[in-house]
Amino acid sequence: MADSCVARVPVFAGLSAHDQQRVAGLARPVHLRAGEAAYSADDDISQLVVLHTGHLKIFRLAADGSEHLFRVLGPGEFAGETSVFTGRRPLDFAIALDDCQLCVFRHDDLEALVRTDPEIGLRMLATVVERLSETEHRLNSLTSRDIEGRLAHYLLGLPGSWHDRVSTVTLPLAKKDVAALLDTPPPKASVGPFLALRCAG
Repeated sequence: MADSCVARVPVFAGLSAHDQQRVAGLARPVHLRAGEAAYSADDDISQLVVLHTGHLKIFRLAADGSEHLFRVLGPGEFAGETSVFTGRRPLDFAIALDDCQLCVFRHDDLEALVRTDPEIGLRMLATVVERLSETEHRLNSLTSRDIEGRLAHYLLGLPGSWHDRVSTVTLPLAKKDVAALLDTPPPKASVGPFLALRCAG
């Protein structure tokens, strides 16, 4: 699993087969069931978590105990970069939404790897910069649109199938998680995971 996990992550995918083997040799395979934590705020271990299969939600806890959802990771994405780069404890939580296969890299191992191959560090830095840009875009969306506009923008960004000018999309998250991601009140009505959007005009 470590070989496959490394090969499919953009940060490592451009490396030679030999270098990928070196990276895979540092990976610690981990299996999580839905609801289990990949890491939690204030864990003593700083580590980079690379997702091979499944989905992880990344969030922080507000003062009132509610979750502030930042993103949901899919296969090939990673989390914990801030912790692993600084060696400090994580500030957020990473919880499995379904069965997940992970590759975990400890801070000391990854730091040694980046020192010997700076290209890996540059690739990781580029990914972090892209995330910052996405976060700025989302913050702008949250402050410049009303609730209906935020929801429409999110739904239209999901892959869907079109038929007779109606797009059907499948929500990748529970409805309460979508509401948290968009900073909207949770839905009161019970609806299924499928939504249909009708094109106007």
